[in-house]
Amino acid sequence: MRRFLAAVAVLGGWVSMAGEAAELPPPFPVDPLSVQERTCFQTGQGWSPNGNLRSDVAIVYGIDPGLPGRIKTWRDRGYRIHVMTGVSWGQYQDYLYGRFDGVNHEDEAQTDRAGKKISHGGDVYYMCPGENFGKFLCVGVQRALDADVEAIHLEEPEFWVRGGYSAGFQREWKKHYGEDWQPPHGSVDAQWRSSKLKYFLYRRALQQVFDHIQDWNRRTGKKVRCYVPTHSLLNYAHWRIVSPESSLARLAGCDGYIAQVWTGTSRTPNRFRGVLKERTFETAFLEYGSMQNLVRSTGRSVWYLNDPIEDNPDHDWEDYRVNWESTLVASLLQPDVWQYEVAPWPERVFGGTYPKKLKRDEREPIPPAYATELQTVFNALNDLRQPTNRWDCGTTRLGVVVSDSLMFQRGEPTPSDPHLSHVYGLALPLLKRGMPVTPVQLENLTVPGYLKDFDLLMLSYHGQKPLAPDVHPPLVEWVRAGGLLVICDDDSDAYSKVRDWWNSDGLRYATPREHLFEQLGWNADPPEKAASVEDSMKLGQGLVVWRRERPSKIAESADGDARWLALIRTAAKHDPGLTWRETNYLLLDRGPYRIAAGLDESVEAVPKVLQGRFVNLFDPELRVRREVTLSPGSRWFLLDLDRRQATGTTVLAAACKTLPLDADGPNGRWRVEGVANTPAIVLLQSAQEPKRITLAGEPLTGWRWDAAERLLWIRFENTSSPRELIVEY
Repeated sequence: MRRFLAAVAVLGGWVSMAGEAAELPPPFPVDPLSVQERTCFQTGQGWSPNGNLRSDVAIVYGIDPGLPGRIKTWRDRGYRIHVMTGVSWGQYQDYLYGRFDGVNHEDEAQTDRAGKKISHGGDVYYMCPGENFGKFLCVGVQRALDADVEAIHLEEPEFWVRGGYSAGFQREWKKHYGEDWQPPHGSVDAQWRSSKLKYFLYRRALQQVFDHIQDWNRRTGKKVRCYVPTHSLLNYAHWRIVSPESSLARLAGCDGYIAQVWTGTSRTPNRFRGVLKERTFETAFLEYGSMQNLVRSTGRSVWYLNDPIEDNPDHDWEDYRVNWESTLVASLLQPDVWQYEVAPWPERVFGGTYPKKLKRDEREPIPPAYATELQTVFNALNDLRQPTNRWDCGTTRLGVVVSDSLMFQRGEPTPSDPHLSHVYGLALPLLKRGMPVTPVQLENLTVPGYLKDFDLLMLSYHGQKPLAPDVHPPLVEWVRAGGLLVICDDDSDAYSKVRDWWNSDGLRYATPREHLFEQLGWNADPPEKAASVEDSMKLGQGLVVWRRERPSKIAESADGDARWLALIRTAAKHDPGLTWRETNYLLLDRGPYRIAAGLDESVEAVPKVLQGRFVNLFDPELRVRREVTLSPGSRWFLLDLDRRQATGTTVLAAACKTLPLDADGPNGRWRVEGVANTPAIVLLQSAQEPKRITLAGEPLTGWRWDAAERLLWIRFENTSSPRELIVEY
């Protein structure tokens, strides 16, 4: 969960750490490229020196009465303004206690089996949203609309699997299903129907707010956009939470998502080769991929969140840095996404203290080197919308099919695998061998052209079920046109017996797999009658392979991944255009940037070595490297100097915002600004040695020019006020 920092109401000026009012510094000149909204951050406070990340967008959190004042402080500093508020929880006591509509809504708090309200802290409860709750949110959102914001973000529509027992939920059950409520733990059917109702309720609440905003747009001629910041489907299923996920992309007025993937979600342990442990990079890679596939081919957009720390305040800075680099690289290895939320709550990053590595009872602020590294990367992320991308890795165009119903099978009496091995068991054997396997959203198969970028798909209905039969015909047509479909399922999932489309309204299929096979025209023997574990059938130009096995077994055994990989490799031979390749690394070129990860638990081979002229953007010194080794566990965000097309005196990387001034003059001139009291470094391409460098009119001595490299490094202390940097020749 994203920890909300209490908003600091400010009117006119920003509030210092000591609570003293201070004047805002002069505004930073507007970056003409900020209209692209390349980077953003979210904050519950007014502008402060610790929050001054100089991204294109400041997402101001909360819809309380102090919102307009907070917005003003950021807008006065030149930021584009979005607003974010929680959907499932927040400071919503006016609604809870009847001050909004005269009705007490405490019975709409999500409640567990023991009758305990599920809280985010105190009486900030997770809500079971009745129809009036959506109306309440609309009133708060109107404050943001009146403040003339660019977009609204409705964060984390979440219903806990352990919930579903409140009086409010029981009323909604009766209204939705036309039958008396059943305790979710009582049967798999009740658990399934409970989850589907939770899914519906938050979709309804969001549609109410979207409709309100679209009505505002029609009446005013404005174009306020709507986004949903949400955890990935994989994480929600893993953490036993239900959320509308893919269905939101079909709601009128939804413009896209923020993929809330960060160390806290991605370090959730999973099982591979029988070993349960954290695999932050691989988990993040699959999480980001699943979020991108919510919007692919739909016309919606997605931002990727990174968090330099995480919600757990008890890790040390080295732990935060290593895991942040892993999630950051995982996000950069998704070439179709170029918009990033660089930090939630920047004030807790640059103003917080965390345990020392060797003295856990002592706490320390952010190390200067990490503060520099972060700002270098934040600014580089503005440049990731590159026209060319090129992979160097294992076999590509592979997918694992996932459905929103992964979230529906997580509760009693028969929950699916606790470590989500029915997904990770299929995906990790390929990803660990350098194959950038992508989660493919089952509900989106009906979107035209959705499967055109895939040659091979892995599918199981163990732990998930198709929510409608209309996903099967496009899957069959994809196979017929040459697709390779590999199925791992033994028909043993208890949730196959729930009441749903495959056994209702005249249909009598024992499992949804049987309906798919009928569509395929394959009369294969069920597991209890089959003579072999594996079977296959050609269909048109394609192939279907069925392994009659519970998919989580692949993850549970030491050799399960090898057995699964052998099956995939055999299926791949059916497609002469599919080149099989295994690597112990992933490497993606995005224009002049080279993003790489060395993989552990991978192929036994000599690590790949890159040779050239590189600057590692994770290096706070921005040193030139002639060689980079992609050793297991290493993460790299490289600027390839030989691919960077630049003329004159050009900024190549910087741990501060740099806006060029007077580009046609003989000297280099920039306006610079960053997070106050952090070390800045600016790396410039410079064909000649400067005669003098000044900052705010004062001579700088902290610079070095390398004649052989034609590079210039300038160092100084960041301030939160803009200053003029001049390089004179």
